[in-house]
Amino acid sequence: MTDTRPILYWLRRDLRLADHPGLTAATASGRPVIPVFIHDQTVSALGAAPAFRLGLGLERFGATLGEIGSRLILRRGPALEVLQALIAETGAGSVWWTRDYTPQAIARDSAVKAALKQTGIEARSFGGALLFEPWTVETGAGGFYKVYTPFWRAVSQREVAVPDAAPARLRAPSSWPGSDALSDWRLDAPMRRGAAVVAAHQAPGEAAALERLDRFVETGIGGYAKCRDLPAGEGTSTLSDALSLGEIGPRTLWHRATEAARQGAAGAETWMKQLVWRDFAYHLMYHTPHLLSDNWRPGWEAFPWSTERTDPGFVAWTRGRTGIPLVDAAMREMYVTGRMHNRARMIAACYLTKHLMIHWKLGMDWFADCLTDWDPAANAMGWQWVAGCGPDAAPYFRIFNPETQGKKFDADGCYRKRWIAEGQTHPPETALAYFDAVPMHWGLRPDAAYPAPVVTLNMGRKRALAAYSDAFQREADGKLA
Repeated sequence: MTDTRPILYWLRRDLRLADHPGLTAATASGRPVIPVFIHDQTVSALGAAPAFRLGLGLERFGATLGEIGSRLILRRGPALEVLQALIAETGAGSVWWTRDYTPQAIARDSAVKAALKQTGIEARSFGGALLFEPWTVETGAGGFYKVYTPFWRAVSQREVAVPDAAPARLRAPSSWPGSDALSDWRLDAPMRRGAAVVAAHQAPGEAAALERLDRFVETGIGGYAKCRDLPAGEGTSTLSDALSLGEIGPRTLWHRATEAARQGAAGAETWMKQLVWRDFAYHLMYHTPHLLSDNWRPGWEAFPWSTERTDPGFVAWTRGRTGIPLVDAAMREMYVTGRMHNRARMIAACYLTKHLMIHWKLGMDWFADCLTDWDPAANAMGWQWVAGCGPDAAPYFRIFNPETQGKKFDADGCYRKRWIAEGQTHPPETALAYFDAVPMHWGLRPDAAYPAPVVTLNMGRKRALAAYSDAFQREADGKLA
């Protein structure tokens, strides 16, 4: 007998209609579909900027669902309790969702699936967040990949399913359950006065993401390999926030890039490698979840990073006041826009972990609070890569010099001028906006003097290399003893 009971479609980081395998299957079932988003402990744990951006995405996706005759039901509480309550209210016979690969989400979803099945409720999960499920990519020996290049070679010729089109309608239930008001969740509250500044740089929703993709493929992907490292330019897709919330699917991006490559776009493969780099981060997080919290490589436990949030170097770094213009410009871009150019991220992270000798976990957590495009796997792997203790890492002795990086990637100083007001007679609005975004108790003013370096580049480099040499020589001596 055909099941006609509603399907509760539990949304997480998949706020889109197209390229959404689970939602496509729910639509094809012919059953009523009730889209649900749950404010559970994973949402409560979000930093200020990611929570703010989530709120914008939920608002936009709720409107999108309304356009196809559906609704977004919002509920707050432990996921299992919320789902059980909704099952009782709606008579739903199934709960479906897109997989999430963080350790916390896996534990939650496994418990939910087991509990629902015990009561006769179908619980079903789907792919769609990644190009390749983490357990499907194996080395010749049957293990997981620990280095990116062979991972890329293993997947680059694999077939990626063509994404499904957005459903024209979702069948509504005979009656809708009640929903929380999104405004009552106050997801923007932790941003305080910075919310208004950052909001001006956001374009939430699936339609906006697809427009950005079209623009990038038409005007940017051809020069991506050459222009992606220029922080003052427009050489990237700027889709990281949409991808992090699932407002656009990775298969959509992959197939557009593949078509661009067939048409001769020189930078298409380089961009495809970045999409696979994201998959690689999730591959490693799935197989080695300590990536999110501990040094991925053994032997780094005794490395003498500072772990104090009150360390003057860390305070200066967080405030964009290190006295190193390219580092400070990167931090200020983040406070104004919610994002930071990837080349600038590497430079800012390197200066913190190497020149300032601050633990990468402090930087990772700070980015998790301040980036609207925060992604748990990419953030953790990026920080450990720069620090030298992660998978496929840059050697610790590879220390980015912000001055030489500036000469190479910001030769005319445009990026630094865009974000640093001090010293400019007529600073641009972008630079002034930083002072409107940051906490007032920092006491910063655009007419104040620009600070001297907390640590000079030469001194910081020497100190970092000495610490590295000392730490690992002691480890070697211990093994020989």
